[in-house]
Amino acid sequence: MKICIIGYSGAGKSTLADILGEKYSLPVLHLDATFWYGDWQSRSREEQSAIVKKFMSDNCDGWVIDGNYAKICLERFSECDTVYFLNYNRFVCFRQAVKRFKKHKGTVRHDCPCIEKLDAEFVYWLLYKGRTRKKREVIANLLKISSGKKYVFKNRKQLEKHLSSL
Repeated sequence: MKICIIGYSGAGKSTLADILGEKYSLPVLHLDATFWYGDWQSRSREEQSAIVKKFMSDNCDGWVIDGNYAKICLERFSECDTVYFLNYNRFVCFRQAVKRFKKHKGTVRHDCPCIEKLDAEFVYWLLYKGRTRKKREVIANLLKISSGKKYVFKNRKQLEKHLSSL
């Protein structure tokens, strides 16, 4: 089984990836961990794609990859058999990001190798910049290029119902 998880920042992509990875005994790759390193420094697209391609080839029997990163290794969408899209509203995502920040403030999470922060730039991304028409089109395109099953969830209750049915 090969699973891609996409959605807005703060929606819970990494948490869902960990849940599905454990449920199906699949290795998990968090794309934030391929993009960020050190003190919020970013890797080149080439480096990121190489990391993702190696992960996919090392785990050709199945994997879970979470993150949008539409310019990084799009083969993951043509190879996956399931895509989950967490299409939660901006205020839910903002609230979850604040909750995550409070829980991990000053520490490094397993899914993102930088010290947790919640600054004005990220708040602006959560509420506006990450939800522009262009960003919505990118997500729609990621769904289109996947030939697998597609699940779109508008809220956590829908997702929890789905997860309980697995």
